[in-house]
Amino acid sequence: MKKILLLTTLFANLLWGKLHVDAAYPYIAEITKSIARDKADVTTLSKGSWDPHFVVPKPSLIASLRQSDLLIVNGASLEIGWIPPLLKNSGNSRIQQGAEGYLDLSRYMKLRDIPSRVDRSMGDVHAEGNPHYALDPHNLVKLAQVISLKLSQLDSANKSFYKANFAAFKAKWEAKIRGYDRAMTSCRGITVVQYHELYNYLLHAYGIRSVANLEPLPGVAPTSRHTVEVIGTIKSKGVRYILQDVYHSDKTAKFIAGKSGAKVLTLPHDVGSMGGTSSLESFYDTLIGSFCR
Repeated sequence: MKKILLLTTLFANLLWGKLHVDAAYPYIAEITKSIARDKADVTTLSKGSWDPHFVVPKPSLIASLRQSDLLIVNGASLEIGWIPPLLKNSGNSRIQQGAEGYLDLSRYMKLRDIPSRVDRSMGDVHAEGNPHYALDPHNLVKLAQVISLKLSQLDSANKSFYKANFAAFKAKWEAKIRGYDRAMTSCRGITVVQYHELYNYLLHAYGIRSVANLEPLPGVAPTSRHTVEVIGTIKSKGVRYILQDVYHSDKTAKFIAGKSGAKVLTLPHDVGSMGGTSSLESFYDTLIGSFCR
């Protein structure tokens, strides 16, 4: 039955001239759908509620990659633990790293937090820089442009279609971002702490200072000693919010809030990561709307 479905999908794509696109994360899939619309079948390889660092490379994902014309990844080593084994087993030369059908979005972003050195004592540090650039909505238009150009390269017959859709995407999101900028004006200068350095791009865009992390090192769970230090930092620096993601336990954040008076903000990190974030627009609306209410 699986072979029949695979052959049926392949035949349909050939008949209708559709591209098969695999997106590492939901936000990438949603941008791609906005540009490609009915010219591509887009498969999302992970769920928004998952830890993006640790997606399980299930065999079921290999079947999708075997027929893929384009694989789009976040990059900056965010997928280092799960995309390489899937690619190796897919047997699809079109989407291997460096091939025409492999798109690493991080290569087109100005990455932050690039370490001067990397060793095991520093925890789970990304050598290329912080990979969570998509949390800054100002990067959306650039990401859409890169995806539009890649679709046009692989499917030149529909180049004008992708170009028009990108223009509409750009107009819509530039207006949305102007609204976000106005809404975030009152947040400038406030201080926060984070569980993990997940929201650095967003904070930098809006002049918000992150003064500590609940993790003593990236990828290392909070310790009692470090928790006491964070409580002291919150009190001394007048921290307003503790930024908590959905895929780490919020037990430590709630404990620190109770001892310090700071407020826990549980924020989405991707489309579908929380209730009410099932679209690209509702995701960013929720992310921005959580601050300075």
